[in-house]
Amino acid sequence: MNIFSFFAGAGFLDLGFELQGNYNIVFVNEFYETFNRIYRYARQNMGLQEPRFGHHIEDITEYVDGKHEDRLQNLIEWVEESREEELTGFIGGPPCPDFSVAGKNKGRNGENGKLSGTYAQLICTAQPDFFLFENVKGLYRTARHRQFFEELKQQFRAHGYSLTEQLVNSLEYGAPQDRDRIILIGFHQHAIDMLHLQAENGTLINFPWEAHKIYNLEEVKRLPWPDKSPYQENVPIPMPDGIIENLTVQHWWTENNVMHHPNANMYFQPRAGIVRFRTKDEGDVEKKCYKRLHRWRYSPTAAYGNNEVHIHPYFPRRISVAEALAIQSLPANFILPLDISLTDAFKTVGNGVPFVLANGIAESISDYINHHLEE
Repeated sequence: MNIFSFFAGAGFLDLGFELQGNYNIVFVNEFYETFNRIYRYARQNMGLQEPRFGHHIEDITEYVDGKHEDRLQNLIEWVEESREEELTGFIGGPPCPDFSVAGKNKGRNGENGKLSGTYAQLICTAQPDFFLFENVKGLYRTARHRQFFEELKQQFRAHGYSLTEQLVNSLEYGAPQDRDRIILIGFHQHAIDMLHLQAENGTLINFPWEAHKIYNLEEVKRLPWPDKSPYQENVPIPMPDGIIENLTVQHWWTENNVMHHPNANMYFQPRAGIVRFRTKDEGDVEKKCYKRLHRWRYSPTAAYGNNEVHIHPYFPRRISVAEALAIQSLPANFILPLDISLTDAFKTVGNGVPFVLANGIAESISDYINHHLEE
């Protein structure tokens, strides 16, 4: 299957599809040039191929604003060319701070909020065989934002798409991070007919949402995770009984060998000494700013902005880029360029979809298609 990626960032969502094995990323759109440079650097290091239709560093609104008809026409032609060879999908997570309670919360009228509508308009115009739309829980759970989400769904259905949606959490797929995301997936009627998929009243039937989840979220949350421990600098503490080691920060840091990762020394230095970094308990994440992670627990949402600071459990410093990548469940050989700013590095890491979540969703879409083809 061929994938057109929008709002690609550093490409965590794309990587989840690429490494699943049944998808090719053939088109990449990203507004911010530095994020696209990170995207290219990481993939070159991993030996992944360049997108067939290229990288496009531009505002997605230019495809639908009527002023750049040549860009829209080129995109439609590429989609048609792709569909002649392979099933073709769009994937993307429009910037979400306008729907986040922790962000600007301006909704559909915010500068970023408008991009969700633009992405929907582009899907309805270009008509890929299927699409994935990813966003924060606030778009799904907050009443005034939910109305906008329902309007987007009506728009998709009016243009021939049947839909399925679920609020998922990264922990369910094995990432060491409590991160909710709403995932909306749509298949166009022509793909439904061609693949003999089941759909009823604009809804996809029997989509395998649970097939590639590893853990039950409610059961995970009920486990006896450690609360707070006195800070002890570089002192080992044993893993407590009754928890899932694979969902702990320490497990992923060990697996990714973060202390020897190329991005290991990329972290912010404290501006006013390190007293604050030596007094906060390990596992104290109660306040928005300066949350000290616990090595034997999963992390809060890896959103490194709006004064959200995550402190290392047993060193007097903030976590490194390498450690943040591991919390986002990236493979150990995913590396950021060493010459980018720390602000850009942490922003693109925090914006990304956890790799194992993206990979699990890619597996589910592939299963859904192949199961019906086998029938």
